[in-house]
Amino acid sequence: MTPPSITGRRWSKFALHYVEMILAMFAGMFVLGALQSAVGLSVSHEESPELAYLIMAVDMSVGMAAWMRFRGHRWPPTLEMCAAMFVPVVPLYPLLWLGVIDGGVLMVVAHVAMFPLMLAAMLRRLDEYAGCAH
Repeated sequence: MTPPSITGRRWSKFALHYVEMILAMFAGMFVLGALQSAVGLSVSHEESPELAYLIMAVDMSVGMAAWMRFRGHRWPPTLEMCAAMFVPVVPLYPLLWLGVIDGGVLMVVAHVAMFPLMLAAMLRRLDEYAGCAH
């Protein structure tokens, strides 16, 4: 079966959802990160990049999940979108442990990889994100 095309109004809704996911991701990262710092629970990216990244991924996931559930999305697409925060580090952690990359490269590459992974998760459920399923 050929997937439906994105045209006109559907494209606008899809693009809006993508922007919303990015904003929710950053909101979660900044708000929860600030709260963690305020209570002394921040983790140094330089000293423990693995843990720092995982905490940041959780923060971003909380922001996105909260917004997605508010917007009426079901749990499967919500969890797929959250997975896009964690998937990029799977191939990067071994490179970090072997000394091929450092914590800064891990953060940059993982963050850059999130955006196409989020887009892929959205394209997988086109009707959901183009406004037809909720």
